[in-house]
Amino acid sequence: QVQLVESGGGLVQAGGSLRLSCAASGRTFSNYVMGWFRQPPGSEREFVAAIITRGGSTYYADSVKGRFTIARDNAENTVTVYLQMNSLKPEDTAVYYCAAGLSRAGSSVLNLQRYDYWGQGTQVTVSS
Repeated sequence: QVQLVESGGGLVQAGGSLRLSCAASGRTFSNYVMGWFRQPPGSEREFVAAIITRGGSTYYADSVKGRFTIARDNAENTVTVYLQMNSLKPEDTAVYYCAAGLSRAGSSVLNLQRYDYWGQGTQVTVSS
């Protein structure tokens, strides 16, 4: 059974930092796209960042480029994905979700539908 468990959310002042973690288990994630999405209050879920477990290619939304960094630690049957968030802004306030999907050519990492597994989410609140 595949599980994605996020942690690391919380309340932080604007300009501060947080590091989110996503522990993925239950299968081999040797060639997967691991993504972070967020859903602000009253808004739709949106892409934040993604990383390919094989090779480590990374992708970022324009709104977080230069402030957020995604990274991963691969193990035999698990992978942990991190999202280091610096220079946080009030508009970064959202529930942050980790997602996993098989890496497939021609399938955009921005597309929610390409992800097969989702975590339960972790709240990030940035105060002004």
